[in-house]
Amino acid sequence: MLKLEARPQASVVMRYLSPVIAAALTVICGVLLSLIIGLNPAAAFHAFFVAPIDDLYGLGELGVKAAPLMLIATGLAIGFRSNIWNIGAEGQLTFGAIFGGGLALYLHESQSSWLLPAMVVSGALGGMAWAAIPAFLRTRFNTNEILVSLMLNYVALLFLSFLVHGPWRDPEGFNFPESRQFSEAAMLPLVLDDTRLHLGLPIALAAVALGWLFVRKSFVGYQMRVAGLADGAAQYAGFNRKRMVWIALLCGGAAAGVAGLCEVAGPIGQLLPSISPGYGYAAIIVAFVGRLHPLGIALASLLMSLLYLGGESAQMELGLPSAVTGVFQGVLLFFLLAADLFVNFRVRLTWRAPALAGERVS
Repeated sequence: MLKLEARPQASVVMRYLSPVIAAALTVICGVLLSLIIGLNPAAAFHAFFVAPIDDLYGLGELGVKAAPLMLIATGLAIGFRSNIWNIGAEGQLTFGAIFGGGLALYLHESQSSWLLPAMVVSGALGGMAWAAIPAFLRTRFNTNEILVSLMLNYVALLFLSFLVHGPWRDPEGFNFPESRQFSEAAMLPLVLDDTRLHLGLPIALAAVALGWLFVRKSFVGYQMRVAGLADGAAQYAGFNRKRMVWIALLCGGAAAGVAGLCEVAGPIGQLLPSISPGYGYAAIIVAFVGRLHPLGIALASLLMSLLYLGGESAQMELGLPSAVTGVFQGVLLFFLLAADLFVNFRVRLTWRAPALAGERVS
């Protein structure tokens, strides 16, 4: 029989190679899938992985979609390192967009240069406010932050829908559920001509650098890493677990809130019933593919962004459904988990001796 046996010590090299192996297996799986449904594998590979980024505009779109993923995953990784599981980034992103976008709508006639920085701060505060709910319930009543943060995603989306269908609906928008367009002063400036790449990408890269400094150079970051590796040791050392919960969830909420603001003040330019194609959930995959390391997260964000662009390209060029993006995201996560399993465990073949006559079989 086959038996999984824990390795005495996991290979550090294989731990960092496993995302590469998972990505390669995902590509192979895509080729096999194209054969099964009768597509030319070379054409499918080109449409999915090459065509979206074969010009300057495509590279700009890669950065546009990578920015929110990078921001959110950086914030989530801080909590994940200490075994605090924030699954509510989608709702926190939405509330960041509501807070920052609401300020833009309230000051829609303002041309002040301070408006955009104030919107970024408001977006961060909105995400933090929504993340504070599971933080409070976890530290006060010991509720499960996974379930609470996940369920709050749907509440946030419904609240946004209420706003754009009701009090914040554009009076000149022909009754469509959308807010008025943001003013020029409330829009993120472009950083690359002839593309839609905006200031959100530099903000995301700055957040990655800050995340690395926090995790590697601060004492609180050290405490959270210790808690993630050995919770018993952290308790014995007197580390404050409740403070870690608050810091982890608020950092994740702030990053997601800024990502939401960058979406509505960037490529969208207004509030809509849906402002995210699932960045809050995809960022969880990004964080683990990137091994919770800032540099790895930056690279994994580009990979996940390419999957989004590839899905859109495959719809137009090959006639595939939009769900193909989710399929590849799920396949990537599956192979990553499988690779991690074999990094930490090995398969051993064992033989059970046949029972002798009259011997009791337990």
